[in-house]
Formats: sequence, structure tokens, C-alpha cells
Amino acid sequence: MKQRVITGLVGGILFVSLMYLGGMWYSSFILLLALIGFYEFMRMAGIRPFGIAGILGYIILISILSTNFVGLWTVAIKYLSVQQLMAISTSTSEIILPMIILLLLYTVASKNKFNIEHAALTLFGALYIGFGFHYVTIARSYVGMGGFWLTLLIWFAIWSTDSGALFAGRAFGNRKLWPEISPNKTVEGALGGWISAIIVVVVTDWLLLTLNVLGALPLSQAFFIALVTGVVAQLGDLVESAYKRHFGVKDSGRIIPGHGGVLDRFDSMLIVFPILYLFGLY
Repeated sequence: MKQRVITGLVGGILFVSLMYLGGMWYSSFILLLALIGFYEFMRMAGIRPFGIAGILGYIILISILSTNFVGLWTVAIKYLSVQQLMAISTSTSEIILPMIILLLLYTVASKNKFNIEHAALTLFGALYIGFGFHYVTIARSYVGMGGFWLTLLIWFAIWSTDSGALFAGRAFGNRKLWPEISPNKTVEGALGGWISAIIVVVVTDWLLLTLNVLGALPLSQAFFIALVTGVVAQLGDLVESAYKRHFGVKDSGRIIPGHGGVLDRFDSMLIVFPILYLFGLY
């Protein structure tokens, strides 16, 4: 527990600092997390992360996240003509489609040692992790401090949901939520996590507004972000529990002492940020 707390504090300070800096600092860190997360996913799936399929998966992942690196294009503009930029620019779909075809062709070349299920898992992992982390960077990309407070409040919603569910489950947990997927989760814990998210986010945003902090969200937006996140964060956690149970592993990795892997720590986020974006909440 001590190791978990220390790692959480150090990691939290680092993460919030990079979030505050934003730009290439934050985007690069998110890219690193995505690369590690895809590595963990491929390991769980029993597919070599740095084999042919793994490399194709990394290309898909990076193509999804590459749109977040506006800074690189800013540098490129200084040294390349418009014609050169037009020549090298391409859409994400124009990269993903050839990778899918190559994955399918690899099932033939490998004589089904790498089969259609492996191809599907590789593609799913790259899309699930790639788009999840992509929308994390989209939230922070809003101009000024608005992007910082938006992203921080979403993280507060996720963390308070997690903590609230844990404490409420231990104190009041009686009815199992979904024992086939996650035996320890309870209905009371889920409700506690949802209520905790609403209280923490609304109170935090109210304080920001009271202090006239630049970039603070409208209270109604903060409320609906917490309302949705309190539910979706727990679904994201159940999603990871489901595929870890399928793969027969306890943790996705061991890179974060006391917390497991990147996917263990950021599982909810991969669902929350895209859903909030689809709901028009940022």
C-alpha cells in the first residue's frame, strides 16, 4: 500500500505538471503511454509486440495519434514548401487501410500461425488504445487554460469515481454488480463512485468560478461531465476486467509499481474521453 501511495503521488505530480505545460510535452507523454499500453495489450493477447503484426499495429496507433502533434507540423512549415507538405500529408484512413490489408496478407504468409483472430486483436488493440489516447490529447488542446481545467476536471471525475467506489464498496457493499467479470465490485460501490464524482467535480469547479480562475468551466458543463464520467469510468474498468479475464491475466503489466500496467491505471480514461467528446461535453 505504501508503494502504491508513493507511486500515485509522484506519478500524479508528474502527470499534472505535463498537463499544465500542454503542447508537445503533454502530447509526447500521452504517445509514450499509448505505445506502452499497446505493448501490454499485445503481450496479453499472446502476439509478439515487435513482430510483423506488432509493427503494423504500432503504425496504426501512431497514425491515429500523429494528428495531435501540431508542433511538428509547425516546425516542418518553416523548412518545407507548401508543395512538399502537400506531398507528404495523408489522412489517417489512408494509413490504416493498407495496414489492415497487410495484416490479412500476413495471415496467409504465416500459413495461419498468425490467424484472423490475431489480426482482429491487433487491429482492435491499436484502434481502442489509439483513439482513447487521441481524445485525451484533444481535450487538452483547447486554447488557453480552458483545456487544462477541462482535462483536470475529467481526471478528477475518473479518480473520484474510482476512489468513491472503493470506499463505498468496502463500507456498504452487499450486492454484486457483475461477478462474472469483476467479483469484487458492488452496486453500492458503483453508486458511491458516481455520487463521489459529481460532488468532487461540481465543488472543484464552483471554487474555480468563485475565485474567477481563468478557463474555469461553466458549472452546468462540469456537472454533466461528472454525471457521465461517474458511469462510463466504471464501464471502462469493467471492459478491461473482461478482456484481462479472457486473456487469463491479473494485471496488464508491471511498469507502474503498486498499480500494474498502463492499461490498469488508464483503463477508464480510454472510454471516458471519447464518450464525453461524442456527447458534445467538450
